[in-house]
Amino acid sequence: MRWSLLAAVAAALLWSAPSQAQSSDVMLLADQVLVERGGDTLVATGNVEALYDGTRLTASSIIYDRASDSVEIQGPIRITQPNGDVLTATQAELDQGFQNGLLESARFVLDEQLQIASARAARVDGRYTAMSQVAATSCQVCGSDRPPLWAIRATRVVHDAEERQIYFDDAQLRVLGVPVFYIPRMRLPDPTLDRARGFLIPELKTSSLLGFGIKLPYFIPIGDHTDLTLTPYLSPVTRTLEMRYRQAFRTGNITVNGAISRDTLQSGEARGLLFAEGAFSLPRNFRLSFDIEAVSDDAYLNDYNSDFKKDRLDSAVTLTRAQRDSFFSLGLIHYESLTDGENNATQPTIIGDLRYNRRFFPNRVGGEVRLGFQLHGHYRYSDTDIDGPDADSVVDGRDLARANLDLSWRDRWTLPGGLRAGAVTQLWIDHFIVEQDALAEGDYTEVTPAASLELRWPLVKASPDGARVLLEPVAQVGWIGGDRSGVPNDESTRVEFDEGNLLSLSRFPAPDRRERGLIGAAGLRWMREDPEGWRASLVLGRVWRDEVDAAFSRSSGQDDSLSDWLIAGQFAHQTGLQLMARGLYDTADTRFTKAEMRASLTRDRYALDASYILLTTDPQEDRNDAQSQWRVNGRYSIDRNWTATGNTRYDIAEGQFLQAGIGAEYRNECVAVDFSVSRSFASSTNLEPSTDFGLTVALTGFSTGGSGKEYRRSCNF
Repeated sequence: MRWSLLAAVAAALLWSAPSQAQSSDVMLLADQVLVERGGDTLVATGNVEALYDGTRLTASSIIYDRASDSVEIQGPIRITQPNGDVLTATQAELDQGFQNGLLESARFVLDEQLQIASARAARVDGRYTAMSQVAATSCQVCGSDRPPLWAIRATRVVHDAEERQIYFDDAQLRVLGVPVFYIPRMRLPDPTLDRARGFLIPELKTSSLLGFGIKLPYFIPIGDHTDLTLTPYLSPVTRTLEMRYRQAFRTGNITVNGAISRDTLQSGEARGLLFAEGAFSLPRNFRLSFDIEAVSDDAYLNDYNSDFKKDRLDSAVTLTRAQRDSFFSLGLIHYESLTDGENNATQPTIIGDLRYNRRFFPNRVGGEVRLGFQLHGHYRYSDTDIDGPDADSVVDGRDLARANLDLSWRDRWTLPGGLRAGAVTQLWIDHFIVEQDALAEGDYTEVTPAASLELRWPLVKASPDGARVLLEPVAQVGWIGGDRSGVPNDESTRVEFDEGNLLSLSRFPAPDRRERGLIGAAGLRWMREDPEGWRASLVLGRVWRDEVDAAFSRSSGQDDSLSDWLIAGQFAHQTGLQLMARGLYDTADTRFTKAEMRASLTRDRYALDASYILLTTDPQEDRNDAQSQWRVNGRYSIDRNWTATGNTRYDIAEGQFLQAGIGAEYRNECVAVDFSVSRSFASSTNLEPSTDFGLTVALTGFSTGGSGKEYRRSCNF
């Protein structure tokens, strides 16, 4: 008799589990247990509690009838599953192997989010639960006089525990108790399912270029590691189909995004984009990565306010391996500019690059030996061998290939008084092949020896309050020999001077230009870490050279024998404030020739990020007008549910906004609403200014709408 009771209770507890589940030991607790009717009926009453395989059942009484092989459970009944799902009912009857049953006034709570209340629920074959006269919501329900924000009413609902799907018949969506939408039949994944076939959250969009439209994404899982999302986008102006394909492999993954459109902006023409990326881990620590970026026309990303909006597309495939003492990379890149005024035929479009670096630590000599080798080539589509009428000064069709060998030795020593000394000897051997340039000789070879001596004096102080301060003067003297062979400057037209190359033997970014002669550099580095939770740093530096190098442009800060002052600083506070600034200050003109600043503040309720950039006029860098812009992005949590966002970009030199946008987000335990407005003030002749409105509404609590657990509240909230 005891085992029959245990089996009956086990079956009752497994009413929502698949029929393949197997029974194990059950613990039954009750105030009183009686055997009646000749031993055929067992009655457990008073604070009945049963535990089975992590599932807990509580009821007022359990009656097991061996003759009819049935179990009757009197409520209030509460069954809590190991995953947190909760079932309550007033009464339950089970029969025929306990895989079928009937529950009165049943109420589900799935994943602590979705509540499904029904007048009656029937358990079928240990898998399905069919409910009648149903109300479903993930909103907090606080009495019949206060309807939830939204609820789905249906005449019948079936929950498939194995497939984790919920089917609604005669479904009616109600907002604050008012019917607003009717669907004869609907299927939604329950909140425990991560990937389910079906429609995702729709998005309403209004654009000054495309008009009012709707996006309705449809998600298609393809096995456990692959999925496809198709998103039709319909408006009076366009018919667009967007696509996203993702696949995960054992050693990597790929993502492909695409879109094809037919619109009235360019009648009769198919437009679209293709963006793909992937990365794979190969044997022997190699890593292969690729990305593809292509559009049908220069204006497509702007017209459709695409998430992939950018001014220059790059498609590349690279193979790399990074180890402790060596680095290898092989890459092929294709560039395409979408900027008005840039001719892709005269820009380096196809670029190939091979790099190998290795370091050695010889015991006899000491120090570190570095060996670097590079093969590089870039190709322009133009066949013109002279400089055309465009703004730059580069030969329109010049193609270039080069091989570069870099051999160096370096070491450091600690001298008396804590002075640190360092020495570097270096040898570069560079060979260039230039084609389609009427003024170039064809082949060039340069051999460049170099050496430098560096001194640092790190002074460290610990104050009584626990602060740590570093003051470090640095100085360098260097020599670079050899002469320039006349190879055209095709890669080193933009030079950056910053903390990273203050003590470098050459600040040019590519081997077609190297500094020559005697150079010197000096700087001062200061750092402080305070126990009150902030840290700051400052770097000052300057470079001297015995001869002016005409290859340096005005805004590089190196166009004179005495460079501009490099000033760079950072500040960070534990409150979330971070500041960074860097600039080149020209003492002769008493102004900055180049500067950038960034500030960010991140707190629990708000976040702010601002940046500023200044570039002076520089004909050598094809910049006849100064550029001065700032950008601001912000987020503010108004309260627990409301968040406001904003962003803008302003051109100070032109006195006009380039981009602006605001947004509002509302979140609670059962709904997520995002609204955004953005304005693009396009100034290029191939782009049109546009204003875009976006609205998405998600019912949380289902797999497609996301989770709202962090916003749960009580009725006395």
